[in-house]
Amino acid sequence: MTTSDPDLPPYDPERILSAPFSERVRLACRTWADSSPNQPKVMALYWAKYFVLLIGGWTFWVSLNADYPGLTSPLEWAFTADAFKKAVVWSVFYELLGFGCGWGPMNARFKPLMGGIYHFARPGTIKLPLFRGVPLIGGDVRNWLDVGAYLATELALLHVLISPEVTPEALLPCFVAIPLLGILDKTLFLVARAEHYWVALTCLVFAAVAGEPSGGDLWISACKVVWGFIWFWAATSKLNHHFPHVIMFMMNNGPFFPKILKKRLFADFPDDLRPSTFATFMANFGSTTEYLIPILLLSSTSETLTLLALGLMASFHGFIALNNPNGMPIEWNILMIYGGVYLFGFNMDASPLAILSLPALAAFVFFMMVCVPTLGNFFPSKVSFLLSMRYYAGNWMYNVWLFRKGESVEKLKKLKKASGTIREQMAEFIPDEQTLELLTNTNMLVSRFMHLEGRPLLEALPKAVDHIDNYDWYEGEVLGGAILGWNFGDGHLNGSELLRAVQGQCGFEEGELRVVSVESQPLFGPKMHWQIFDAATGLVEEGDTVISEMREVPPWPTGEYREALERGGTESGR
Repeated sequence: MTTSDPDLPPYDPERILSAPFSERVRLACRTWADSSPNQPKVMALYWAKYFVLLIGGWTFWVSLNADYPGLTSPLEWAFTADAFKKAVVWSVFYELLGFGCGWGPMNARFKPLMGGIYHFARPGTIKLPLFRGVPLIGGDVRNWLDVGAYLATELALLHVLISPEVTPEALLPCFVAIPLLGILDKTLFLVARAEHYWVALTCLVFAAVAGEPSGGDLWISACKVVWGFIWFWAATSKLNHHFPHVIMFMMNNGPFFPKILKKRLFADFPDDLRPSTFATFMANFGSTTEYLIPILLLSSTSETLTLLALGLMASFHGFIALNNPNGMPIEWNILMIYGGVYLFGFNMDASPLAILSLPALAAFVFFMMVCVPTLGNFFPSKVSFLLSMRYYAGNWMYNVWLFRKGESVEKLKKLKKASGTIREQMAEFIPDEQTLELLTNTNMLVSRFMHLEGRPLLEALPKAVDHIDNYDWYEGEVLGGAILGWNFGDGHLNGSELLRAVQGQCGFEEGELRVVSVESQPLFGPKMHWQIFDAATGLVEEGDTVISEMREVPPWPTGEYREALERGGTESGR
């Protein structure tokens, strides 16, 4: 470490909290970079959930299968057709219930630990309908039809799980129900991880309806294609300058990443907290590996090569799972490993090209796994990052909700929701006001500004409000989780649409609540587009930030950006 600044962290909390916004961000980022934030007890809670609830639950459902040989013979029951099918169905049921990606402290959920059924089964909670304004189905507030459809879907999934055999007749209601849920509330379509789990479920139904026997190869071939495209698009989405920031951030948070290497993740700790050459190398190595996995598995005709590729795949997903990626999608990584082993390891003879024998299924898979992600990568405002399969790319649409200090945020109490804001939740555990402010406000700035995607805020914030220190900062991701019952990184769920729904019940005055929305950078595109909305008046201003120019800018306001924030914004923010 070489530094021209002898003022090193840790810093006194009072100094951080009393500093102007730009300095507060700098001190918070340096403090985070000097620490290894994740707590072992929190991570133990998560891994207990994965092994006991996720894997244990699936093991129980499989034990209800016909001809179950007993727990002590896992090779005879864990890698069968019905075991795989139940893994897919259980994943959907588990996510919709609320135990998956949006669960727990790492997703800003403390009391209760999840939204899910607490939110989706309650009339009066906020939702985002696909066709807003249409009678009965297009309201911003959940009614009994929405609740009934959600509970009916869970019951249909449960029926499959308790059945001794997974039949087309049992799967068909699940296949139909998930897109219907998406019409009523777009959130639920994403909660069900439709881009993966529902597509796989569709492969099972299509192949069976077409007359394939339950043990036939067609659905296996189709699912191989699905898995392959997921790896391909996930790798493709990382072809940008954002991903090294993800690696830098994730590895510094990672409880198992060697502490001796953590400072090497930064270009020059603590003066330059952009990704180092080391972090960039890790990012490029990861992207290359992710491309290799589908190439090797889909083309291999050698048992040895297939086994080596499966080992590479399991190591890749295992590394991600152990290092706490944003959103904690560990269940998804576990299913990718299990599905990869079953599809490619236990069914080597099933050719991916067999999907062409059923043109309707091939067309569906092509649409969902090629057309939709292509549109979403080149025109990210049109498609959810999940449907675009832009996992872990560090290039996501996001929102910052700015509430004028005072009683503004209290208006959210008018909404029916499963939990309060993150501040309200943590106040029950942390009575000290100073610590509470650090954890729920200041520390939230770190994640946003340490990623390259946060740089457009340097241009947008001065235009959004008069003086940034007059506003409380709430991440749209976290706030949206409380209001919508689920959060997993899709900014389209917590931007202008949600603001409109919230305003209808809360009635914020002009200037009382501003939302800064920053859209993803298109694949190979140079800019990120941003918009500023006022809760009362709508769109205030918009612009574009050239990302290549921001690569040289530190992750906190300096120079002209700092001056703009300190002298106050435009009249529109007053």
